[in-house]
Amino acid sequence: MTRNLQNKQLESLQTAMRARQIQLREEIRQALIKSDSEHYLQIADSVRELEDESFADLIVDVGLAEIDRDLDELRAIDAALLRVADGSYGVCEACDRPIDVKRLNLTPQALRCIDCQTIFERTHFQKTGRTL
Repeated sequence: MTRNLQNKQLESLQTAMRARQIQLREEIRQALIKSDSEHYLQIADSVRELEDESFADLIVDVGLAEIDRDLDELRAIDAALLRVADGSYGVCEACDRPIDVKRLNLTPQALRCIDCQTIFERTHFQKTGRTL
């Protein structure tokens, strides 16, 4: 068992992660259906001007970006559940200290404590604008 979590807290976090997995899989499935090439062709057929075709391309690109984001989150949750299984869940990968339960409640798949995550973002995401 991880150092900072009681059984009840861990079970609650696992339940939340499994529910989010189901939700993400459904969102991905729906997005794939929506981004089907027939859907793109319908949009492209309904618009004839070059600018409108660019808009249709943008709609498809946004849909694919949403799928990528959801897949990244799904992978992070899968990895977190593996950490639960091996007993390393809830421990910061950078400093090896327990991750605060409040942080895990907000982001159950968190890999780092808030201090290490802040440092990580400053050094890795300066140009992308991503935050905690």
